[in-house]
Amino acid sequence: MTDHRDAVLRLWGRQLYERQGEPLAWAEAVLEATGRPPTAVTAAMSGRLDALADSPSDRAWLLFRTVAKLAANLRGDGRYDADVGTRISPLALWLGELEPPLAGPLGDALGHPPDGPTSLVTVHAAELSRNRTIGLRAIDALLEWAELGHPQARAALSEVASDHRTQDVTVWTKALNRIALFGDASVEPGLLRALADTGHRGVRWSALACAELGFRRAVPLITALLEHPDPMVREGACEALGLLEEHAAVPALAARLNDETNWVRSRAALALGQIGGDRALAVLWQAMMERRNPKASHLASAIAAFGPPVVDDLIALTTDPDPDLRALACRALGSTADDRALPALERLAAHDLARTTLGGLVATAAKQGLRTAHRIRARTAST
Repeated sequence: MTDHRDAVLRLWGRQLYERQGEPLAWAEAVLEATGRPPTAVTAAMSGRLDALADSPSDRAWLLFRTVAKLAANLRGDGRYDADVGTRISPLALWLGELEPPLAGPLGDALGHPPDGPTSLVTVHAAELSRNRTIGLRAIDALLEWAELGHPQARAALSEVASDHRTQDVTVWTKALNRIALFGDASVEPGLLRALADTGHRGVRWSALACAELGFRRAVPLITALLEHPDPMVREGACEALGLLEEHAAVPALAARLNDETNWVRSRAALALGQIGGDRALAVLWQAMMERRNPKASHLASAIAAFGPPVVDDLIALTTDPDPDLRALACRALGSTADDRALPALERLAAHDLARTTLGGLVATAAKQGLRTAHRIRARTAST
């Protein structure tokens, strides 16, 4: 049995067990399907492992012992084993393979045919159209199957992603959060429709899913979301444009550096850092120099993302008369972890006791920058 098949069977066993309203009655039916003596079934259902001592040690013995542990767990009489119930289905399937005449009765007792995973995935796909609680459980299960590469699960998830109008929004967005597991070109038309539906509560996730899959046709629609009244949508649009590294979006993202919501400003700066290029850097540098926002460390972090080309300019900024700008330069230099930055940071950490607009010391910002630089350098050296 390959490692992949082991993983498939473990997941199948866990999900099948979790669906049982009466796990002990279900386990007893599985034991009865083995055709072993009723006395052995009774001994296992008693939850006492010693009661199985007189049972023959044959191919079904491990299954009987597992059910005995489950019975003890559920009655609180034994040492608890959280996974014991999940082993019943794989053990029953294994027994059916060793003794083919038992495959049918065991499959009936388990509640799904011995091919297991495919039949269970079919059930989960059908459950997506039921109430939200069941739909969320089903989408979680399908995502687990998709992670193991199950084609039917991926197809079911693609169908969910392709039509936001027929899905509960919570179920739909949960699928889109893992779009990389199953998404391909077939979902693009549906995601573009969802992206154009700006009143839909999941429009933010539409933008991020399109960006995750690299759908560049979505860029105009995502850029338009930068003006959406909901700050979460604006923030998601910034993130999506950063993931796409969309240079044409630099002017629109520059406007978001003045957004009324702080986390939108931060995400816009991060996106400009991801996009890179002279225009994005000029926008960030201008915003930092104008000091429109005293809490502008997000601008410093975004500028640091440009790496070595900005280090000399940041070092020059550590001599600026404005304590706010010196403090921001310290934070940015620390994030670059560049050798050239260390002397300037050490000098300010030792001597610059000027206070910023927010009341902090430039020396404190320099010390924080040094700690950041040393942490990054240590992490780089270890890898």
